[in-house]
Amino acid sequence: MRSLYDVAAPAKLNLFLHIIGRRADGYHLLESIFVLIDWCDRLHFERRSDGRLARHDLGPELPADDLCLRAARALQTESGTTLGADISIDKLVPWGAGMGGGSSDAASTLLALNRLWGLNWPRARLAEIGLKLGADVPFFIGGRNAFVEGIGEKLTLVAVAPQSLAVLKPAASIATQAIFASPLLVRDTKPAIVAGFLADVSQRLQDFSQHGFGRNDLQPPAMAVCGEVAQAVAVLESAFGNSRMTGSGSAVFARVKNEVSGASGRPGAAAIFQDLPPGWVGKMCRSLQAHPLVGWASD
Repeated sequence: MRSLYDVAAPAKLNLFLHIIGRRADGYHLLESIFVLIDWCDRLHFERRSDGRLARHDLGPELPADDLCLRAARALQTESGTTLGADISIDKLVPWGAGMGGGSSDAASTLLALNRLWGLNWPRARLAEIGLKLGADVPFFIGGRNAFVEGIGEKLTLVAVAPQSLAVLKPAASIATQAIFASPLLVRDTKPAIVAGFLADVSQRLQDFSQHGFGRNDLQPPAMAVCGEVAQAVAVLESAFGNSRMTGSGSAVFARVKNEVSGASGRPGAAAIFQDLPPGWVGKMCRSLQAHPLVGWASD
């Protein structure tokens, strides 16, 4: 195998995000449900025999040493391979959004190079590398929607009914450090009892549009430091009767029952996405039951 083209790296949304405590090392403990969506970056890989790793940006210019290159370097070092790769990225998922775009790119890089270099490592071994790159990377390597605990590394697979979701990303991005340092951040949300929560997760998520379960504990501090988040929340709430920030922001999403008319006759996505402020992006998305690369590594 010499190349892999059009490799998907899907984004995720946090249907809720609770901060339930803090470790001695300062990392926050969370509970969340991560759901994959069909807003994807596209990556292309070409094998090199000289061991060199090079990234080529097909869209916006990315940082010089992004997570893709770091993931490729880590896999190269751990495996001892003498092969390299040219990695081209068509960056379509907005960054600074709380949608896990960089982590997803890193996960797809590990999965793709695992095949391209003929390593055939199991998923768990790739996830060990992924966790060193970022807490969200193992989720994308796992390839399924999940109830997430710890700092993001503890995953329990969960079935989430397919749903349509309007996603709106303001021009502004938010420094995650500012949110976690905010006095507005709640750090003692009561933990869910995993067995009981997962037993009726479908019913809980059916009521999501009425905020039947949970919240995003990072949303109040994010809205305090970034007025555009509050604006995006209001736009989707007006159109669909519900809205919630994902991750540490700044993207906001809403569950959509009727893509044409929104909820209760309100204007739907077709209307609100037509006239966005400069720098804002919006997209109608569908949740995914599995990552497009879920079969690319063995369990």
